[in-house]
Amino acid sequence: MASLVDRHTGFVAALREAGLPVSVAEGLDAVRAMQAVDLLDRGALRAAYAATVVKRPQHRPTFDTLFDLWFPAAVGDGAGAVREEDRPVRTLGADGNPVPPALDPEVQRRRGELMELFLSGDDAALRQFARTAVAEYGRTPGQESWFSSGVLRALSPETLMAGLLNAVLNGQERGGMAERVARRTFRDRIGRFEELVASEVRRRIAEDTGVERTARLAVRPPLERLDFSSANRADLAALRREVYPLARKLASRLVQKQRHGKRGRLDFRRTVRASLASGGVPLTTHYRPRRPHKPELVVLCDASDSVSAFAHFTLLLTFALREQFSKVRAFAFIDATDEITKYFAPGADVTDAMTRMAAEADLVWITGRSNYGHAIKVFDDRYRDAITPKTSLLILGDARSNYGELSLPILRSMVDRARHAYWLNPEPRRLWDTGDSAASRYGDLVPMFECRNLTQLAAFIEELA
Repeated sequence: MASLVDRHTGFVAALREAGLPVSVAEGLDAVRAMQAVDLLDRGALRAAYAATVVKRPQHRPTFDTLFDLWFPAAVGDGAGAVREEDRPVRTLGADGNPVPPALDPEVQRRRGELMELFLSGDDAALRQFARTAVAEYGRTPGQESWFSSGVLRALSPETLMAGLLNAVLNGQERGGMAERVARRTFRDRIGRFEELVASEVRRRIAEDTGVERTARLAVRPPLERLDFSSANRADLAALRREVYPLARKLASRLVQKQRHGKRGRLDFRRTVRASLASGGVPLTTHYRPRRPHKPELVVLCDASDSVSAFAHFTLLLTFALREQFSKVRAFAFIDATDEITKYFAPGADVTDAMTRMAAEADLVWITGRSNYGHAIKVFDDRYRDAITPKTSLLILGDARSNYGELSLPILRSMVDRARHAYWLNPEPRRLWDTGDSAASRYGDLVPMFECRNLTQLAAFIEELA
């Protein structure tokens, strides 16, 4: 029981470290759920945990990966691991090295077995085959770790599709519904085999290096906690879908602050009419409602190499904000500043916009290294009219100016002219004011918020309320 308690606490801690919001109460709910299932039934144990600690469908892949590490099949259902002495012997050539998979009769026999498993759809047998395949092909001589690539390269499951379709269709006309259904079925089974291989590789690495270390390397944080600096092209597409509702919320927050910040003009006729009830004394004054309108936005973004990934997110946010404000003007800077609004044409791709900006925008003055002071001075000289009392100013950057000038008086005048001003900093707060960071000095003029992922962006928007 002590071992099970240790596994439970370690598993819950790993879920939290991976970014899944698992409270203490939910951890206790999982313990109660474990009392209602057969602990030797690994599928039931997985379902009990998932029902109590997984809140969003996007979190399920991370949960499954960590569950397989903390409760591997060898523990959950008693299945024994493939022993090294039981590993099949690879065919060797005249030079003493393994022959290529295409010429190895043992590999071809394995491929035939794999094809039969794809045809039968036996998941338990496919799982055991994956374990054996990893034992044989997952680590080549001289390597200390395990890799999925060796298994997939040797067996090439995707190349079995033509033979699988021929076996199932059995002379039927190609290109019809039957082929589409069969192709989808076998594609799913091939994907399932690749998942089983990856899971077995992680299990073996965990045996060699420890579960905690493997868990940290094997999982990526959920999208809402994914650091913008580590986002790939697919992540950017997913982030774009998530940013749009946050942009609408940001625009509504700024409108509310504008509406509640100042009252409209005095409504003289309503005030006089109300004073008749008090003998002509205007005890209650009435004001005209402010005319609602979309605010204007100016985005000033650091595009230097140190925050290039964050600049991708900045473009995402600007794309989304463009539809929520009556006017959006975007500016980028390194040690000079240039307007980049023209790159935000409807339908433009974010990555393409970044490429065009890097090639065409005039962002470099002398060195091409961040110089916030000179960039702010250039902005004030060239684009002073961009900031008006109707403008919300949003600055995005790490506030690292390579020990150069800061142009604090100019920035103060910009903030004074704007209706609102905010600064989003992609660096962890603990790094502010280290080295050449001027975060606190700029933060004294512009409210500065740490913003490295969607969760922090949502918290910033809530702060505006």
